[in-house]
Amino acid sequence: MANGSDGFTALWPTVFLHRSLPGAELANKALSALVLELDAANRDLTTDYLGGNLLANNHPAIGWLRDCINRTVADYFRKLGMDYQIDWSLQGWANVNRLGDYHDPHNHPHGYLSGTYYVQTPADRAPLQSRKDVRPGAISFYDPRGPAVNMGAIRDDPYVNPEHTVQPKAGEILLWPAFLMHFVHPNLSETPRISISFNVVLKWKDEYLPRQ
Repeated sequence: MANGSDGFTALWPTVFLHRSLPGAELANKALSALVLELDAANRDLTTDYLGGNLLANNHPAIGWLRDCINRTVADYFRKLGMDYQIDWSLQGWANVNRLGDYHDPHNHPHGYLSGTYYVQTPADRAPLQSRKDVRPGAISFYDPRGPAVNMGAIRDDPYVNPEHTVQPKAGEILLWPAFLMHFVHPNLSETPRISISFNVVLKWKDEYLPRQ
């Protein structure tokens, strides 16, 4: 039986969340100071993402962000229709991207969902002789079904674009399935780009097993 009364079913979609968090401006001042302090003590802070859990920090701004993430995750599950009790933990780390820094295409193993909160996103650009089509500071996500899914697409086909790119702003949070491949474009500003990424790790219960 199809879900739609007209016989059509939306099959295997990927749900992506992009929203602004209330109260972000004040929190970001404290988060920026904290992350830059941690970065000064450990210049491998960004690449040493498994070295600790920033979201376990008892700093008040981290507590605010942790609460916001948990509410966002709950909203995401409700959007999917998963309205039963789901328990999870958060594992987070800071990213400080300086001029030229980027992240190769990757996904996040061992997480159910992944996300990023943006603390500082530079508006300026260094005077570089770069190409016109560069998208500094953006993040791109790729159709998980492979690069050829759009080969037969025509105008207004929802699969015409195998890439979804976001130019995030400070105070915004993104949330997506952890298996989704994504690429963080280079920062082309002298001002650091600061974000906090995280994984949503399920606390496993047999009740999560689908009925098949």
